[in-house]
Amino acid sequence: MKCRFCDTRLHDVFLDLGSAPPSNAFLNTTKLSAPELHFPLQLYTCTHCHLVQVDEVQKHDALFSSDYVYFSSYSRTWLAHAERYVSQAVERLDLGSCDLVMEIASNDGYLLQYVKARGIPCIGIEPTTSTAATARDRGIETLEQFFGEHFARDFATTRRQASLVIANNVLAHVPNLNDFVAGLSAVLTPEGVITVEFPHLLQLVAQRQFDTVYHEHFSYFSFHTGQRVFASHGLRIWDVEELPTHGGSLRLWACHVDATHRETPSVAALLAKEAAAGMLDMDYYRGFQPLADAIKNDFLAFLIDCKRSGKQVVGYGAAAKGNTLLNYAGVRPDLLSYVVDASPHKQGRYLPGSRIPVVAEARIRESHPDFVVILPWNLRNEITAQLAYIREWGGQFVTTIPQLVVS
Repeated sequence: MKCRFCDTRLHDVFLDLGSAPPSNAFLNTTKLSAPELHFPLQLYTCTHCHLVQVDEVQKHDALFSSDYVYFSSYSRTWLAHAERYVSQAVERLDLGSCDLVMEIASNDGYLLQYVKARGIPCIGIEPTTSTAATARDRGIETLEQFFGEHFARDFATTRRQASLVIANNVLAHVPNLNDFVAGLSAVLTPEGVITVEFPHLLQLVAQRQFDTVYHEHFSYFSFHTGQRVFASHGLRIWDVEELPTHGGSLRLWACHVDATHRETPSVAALLAKEAAAGMLDMDYYRGFQPLADAIKNDFLAFLIDCKRSGKQVVGYGAAAKGNTLLNYAGVRPDLLSYVVDASPHKQGRYLPGSRIPVVAEARIRESHPDFVVILPWNLRNEITAQLAYIREWGGQFVTTIPQLVVS
């Protein structure tokens, strides 16, 4: 395997989670009696550019198939985040009816609905049929395909370039990183702006967020590495924000290298912060495996103790990160009875690998579980408020990252 950015041969293992099925490959009842494909889930660190990455063991068009089950609009926290961002970007960039806003991996229109409501022309690029159809139902033009340099150049020629290109939590999902970033440059107006959000590798390490590793995430970025990738395609990062989303993310504001946007002090500050943390040294990327193993072992011991004492444990949130944790720990329905999820697209199915049933929230009120494990721990506040009623029968919440907490 070679680095997907700089082509350096990879040999330093950052994390090995064994083998697992794709985290969003949910099963229906008919598939329970069939074999389930598992793929290696091993991350490497590039010794040259420090990009942390997984091999493309399954093609991205198979991972993001027509029946993709992740719909962004089922999280109130994420919708609020998107609405705040649109308000900020429109004001900061003075966007209006003469501009075009393009979102890549626009999902079900969760963000572009707020752009459309302001009367600003917008278009979504989304490869999954299920989510693209929902966006169109909202009146948002959505092209159902993958984004890359060829598409971007064709769009810029036959349609027009975009004043703002949004790429939230998609940079990590592209196997051909250079093709994708070249496309960002090609579709952008001379003074246009690209904003990109992705989980910050610094926080992944500091908070032991190993469960954010899954096959759909091909790359894991520091700011240093992100800046190098963009610069290699003629793009300059002129501002960066540290966000609380997904356990700690970055939002990059980028433009063409010769555009007039002034660099803010936050760029140099974050570069210095990462250097001080040791992210420019390979030693930083070694020794993460024992931290992941400790979390897995503590969680498994907790579940076994509950089983022996007759306590019922269930999960909330059929998220990809939860599937990584459950499969690495070898958890099955005997230890975690069911998982609740708000999305009807997941209810009635089974988690990949663990084959734990996904049900509606009403099951919690019916079965009165002793513990609810919040699998998408980044939404802990939203979920604990929503399920506060479990306190009525003495129920408690459990999170596992960065360590096991029962409250």
